[in-house]
Amino acid sequence: MNPALAVDARGVTKTFGSVRAVDDISVQVAAGEVYGVLGPNGAGKTTFLRMLFGLIRPDSGTIRVFGRTWDEAGVEVLDGVAGFIESPRFYPYLTGRANLAGLTLLDGGTPPGLLEEVLDVVEMSDRADQLVGGYSYGMRQRLGVAASLLREPRLLVLDEPANGLDPAGIRDMRALVKRLAGRGLTVLLSSHDMEEVEEICDNVTIMTRGTVAFHGSIAELRTRAPDPGHALATTDDDRALALGAEHPRISVTRDPEGALAVTGPPAAVSSYVGALVRADVGLLAFTPAHTPLEALFFMLTDDPTHQSLHRPDRVRVAAR
Repeated sequence: MNPALAVDARGVTKTFGSVRAVDDISVQVAAGEVYGVLGPNGAGKTTFLRMLFGLIRPDSGTIRVFGRTWDEAGVEVLDGVAGFIESPRFYPYLTGRANLAGLTLLDGGTPPGLLEEVLDVVEMSDRADQLVGGYSYGMRQRLGVAASLLREPRLLVLDEPANGLDPAGIRDMRALVKRLAGRGLTVLLSSHDMEEVEEICDNVTIMTRGTVAFHGSIAELRTRAPDPGHALATTDDDRALALGAEHPRISVTRDPEGALAVTGPPAAVSSYVGALVRADVGLLAFTPAHTPLEALFFMLTDDPTHQSLHRPDRVRVAAR
């Protein structure tokens, strides 16, 4: 047991009938960091978070939260923990403030002024007296974070907090998580969006088909990212393909939709682009097919034969 860990999950497995939703995973979250559990839908992220909250029990393995397990401490495991799984729910016929006030009563009350403080933190003070039924999806997500903060947690757990939000809502949610992290709160969030995790997380576990494909820091993940290739559009794609065949260090191919894709070492790609210009082939677009981390994410999660980058014998404790 490591007292520096907010979450210490080891060898956790959960099956539902013939489906192994989580298969022998280990996740360590240091106090004070923002940690991402990343993976496509169905990877096992929400199942793992449900086990952390005690909503379901693992078949094997141990989950400690601030050093406590459900078998040892029961519901006291959740002392200092707050958050929501999937989407938070509220009474639509009550105002945001009334919903939060009701939750404080269920929790035994809160210090004076805390309700107003959390509304300010999530930037909902000016909408708190409106009915929740009129809130946008993003506002309900932020109200869910406010409800969580009423417990004055040390660990905040968020399941896909930006899922279903429009671009402005995604921006606001990411900014909110950054502000909370700046206050010293430990944040554990799940996501299927590599960009979201890259922007706000210190460390990440990538899951696929219930297993761990990668553990480590975002910085370490960047060092393993492959060349993502580029999408190319020209005024003469046939000529561009022919010129590509004259540059053996690169590959120029058509994707299933007919667009051109270019991959190869940066110097060779640059030389190829120069050849297009000299041949009077106009460049209409030349953009990365994916960011490098997106490319690695898809490589790890789309290909079932790809070797995991997870090293199970290495327990990492990383502080912010």
